[in-house]
Amino acid sequence: MAGIIDRARQLRAIIEANAQTMDAATATEYPELFPEWDGNGKAYKAGEMLRRNGELVKVLQDHTSQAGWTPENAPSLFAKVLIDPTDDSVQPWQQPDSTNPYRLGDVVMHDGLMWMSSIDNNVWAPGVYGWEVVQ
Repeated sequence: MAGIIDRARQLRAIIEANAQTMDAATATEYPELFPEWDGNGKAYKAGEMLRRNGELVKVLQDHTSQAGWTPENAPSLFAKVLIDPTDDSVQPWQQPDSTNPYRLGDVVMHDGLMWMSSIDNNVWAPGVYGWEVVQ
């Protein structure tokens, strides 16, 4: 039995390493493929994606984790991975912060309308600034 468990751990490490190469749209469909955030002195590299409370976050800068530096409490270290709306489906708008803004041309749904970002680094809500209604 120990052999099977060891093999499963080896396979899990391979899956997690290969999941890091996924684009954001694909990654958000399969968050269970990514490692859960660990606050016990784990070394993280910028660009890694992790799971926290069922959502994906990306590491913004290299650091060694600490219990209080959770993704929701350390915005300089982590940003929520927003769904990349480059596929055929239009995703609902989510409030980004300065670490994961929408890009020029990104399309989202908000208040029953489809909106396209007219600027890069867009952190405003559709209808406030930097968005145009598209039909």
